[in-house]
Amino acid sequence: MVSAVRRLVPIDLPGGPDFVEALQRTWNDGDAVLPIDPRLPRAAVRSLVDAMRPDDPVEDGDALVVATSGTTGSPRGVVLTHEAVRASAVATSTRLSVDPSRDVWLACLPLAHVGGLSVVTRAIVTGTPLVAHPGFDVHAVAAAALDGATLVSLVATALRRIDPSLFRAIVLGGAAPPADLPANVVITYGMTETGSGIVYDGIPLDGVDVRIDPSSGEIAVRGPMLMRAYRDGVDPKDADGWLRTGDVGSLDDGRLQVFGRLDDVIITGGENVWPDAVEALLLSLPSVREVAVVGRTDDEWGQRVVAVVVPADPAAPPTLDELRTTVKEQLGPWAAPRELLLAESLPRTALGKIRRGALP
Repeated sequence: MVSAVRRLVPIDLPGGPDFVEALQRTWNDGDAVLPIDPRLPRAAVRSLVDAMRPDDPVEDGDALVVATSGTTGSPRGVVLTHEAVRASAVATSTRLSVDPSRDVWLACLPLAHVGGLSVVTRAIVTGTPLVAHPGFDVHAVAAAALDGATLVSLVATALRRIDPSLFRAIVLGGAAPPADLPANVVITYGMTETGSGIVYDGIPLDGVDVRIDPSSGEIAVRGPMLMRAYRDGVDPKDADGWLRTGDVGSLDDGRLQVFGRLDDVIITGGENVWPDAVEALLLSLPSVREVAVVGRTDDEWGQRVVAVVVPADPAAPPTLDELRTTVKEQLGPWAAPRELLLAESLPRTALGKIRRGALP
């Protein structure tokens, strides 16, 4: 008996009941789903669909092909199996003590990215009620909470615009979190290749292993929710199932601290400076609304630390001396910015991550 050919089915719909229904229908047919961001221009959609090769069949058990966020280079298709989706849903729901009889998930992040899509899939897998919105809207989020939604996944920019006390728990991913976090906010670490967050508040989920490369400090992870392969067939995991993340961090008594991307480190005067740490500190200043820190070539220092700042009040922006003093006191003089650039906004991905390559 010949097995049925499993297809990759693009779904180009905004968040809502129609998307959820289309996802479930496709899975019931034995096919896999490629979620498309409906905000993309038509030319970009055609390019993405062509790159994901929908005419090529998927393997039995494949559930999703999710495009990476594409902070650098071209996005790749991450293949997640039904087993991986289930493992992620169970592990995250267990850590959050989700009770389908009392909890309701709100999905308001883009469903073409794993941070938003995983809200939908974990609700489906665990039978937890779900409310799906076409996007983030402050008033719609508040209304959903008042109507019974208890759980939501957000990025830092969205968190700053809502009343966090409306929800029992908020899962926060994407860009660096604000310094003054409410008690009901859980900081997650993960990526498309891990099927959503796999470390919550520094502690790996059940079934997840984390280790640090002693020579480079790179984080490697392993667990049942990881990707099967990329759409082109390349499996980045090693023979023992470990995935090198490209991030650098440390483990202290089993708690993970993430410093930033391996490629983002700024080496200035022989010292390593991690942009995430400097950004988090500068965000604590009342005069700073948004900030990105990058390294620029410097004849004297090798690289100099540059802060690109969106001021809270454009008429009264922070000064370079103010930034340098703050950083010197907390992180050391080598981490202090040597140049300040003011901007009206910062280039970000759909999930709020800074696109450092697009900074001025």
